[in-house]
Amino acid sequence: MRATAIEFRLRMAINAATIILGFWAPWIEQWGIGRRISVLEWLALALSRYSIASFAIATPIVIIAAACIAALGAVLRVWGTAYLGTSTVHNLNMKAGTVMADGPYRFVRNPLYLGLWLMVVAMGFIMPPTGALCAIFFITIFAMRLIFGEEAFLSTELGEPYKVYLRDVPRLFPRLRTNVASAGARPRWLRAVMAELTPIGVFVALAFLSWTYDNRLMGRAILVSFGLSLVTRALLPPEAPSSAT
Repeated sequence: MRATAIEFRLRMAINAATIILGFWAPWIEQWGIGRRISVLEWLALALSRYSIASFAIATPIVIIAAACIAALGAVLRVWGTAYLGTSTVHNLNMKAGTVMADGPYRFVRNPLYLGLWLMVVAMGFIMPPTGALCAIFFITIFAMRLIFGEEAFLSTELGEPYKVYLRDVPRLFPRLRTNVASAGARPRWLRAVMAELTPIGVFVALAFLSWTYDNRLMGRAILVSFGLSLVTRALLPPEAPSSAT
């Protein structure tokens, strides 16, 4: 169930391929499985069909729900990256320094994977329903494989302090309150924002462009944000060692 070292190195490419497959959903035309309609439209139609809300009311409800999910995903990604550091988050290899117990890591062990999952769920609103189900299913399986692999690696490298951390902080369902003391790490917000332009772009697309009902426009906006994130990561200066306060 654990991800291999190769999977970890290729995780961004695998995630991107999964998302592309969700949007593409070739089985719709090839085998007639599903419909070429976005989840956003499908949910709004379903709410109106079952007389839960009129289509005019159901559509903004669905859009706002999608934007809220995207916002939460973006917050978790930026918050987690600000504390863990861009050089660690986007490294091709697993790294073990000290136990990170600051920022979101005091409330949940894997805010970055949780943020990624929420981002994909948010993007699912502009995918065909069968494509969204496929993307969410495979992202969930792959994220769990990565998490189990990292936990095994860090348990071996960091020993008892990390095992105590495993007992005190939940894997994926955040606690609203925590007894884990802050280690005093300083967040690097600007670097985190620049490195996490993709989830921010997903939020912008759903919060502001979904009102145009143009799925292609939203898809292009997300693609542009992904391209910009790659460029900014490449241009970011080397990260200085973190210092505690």
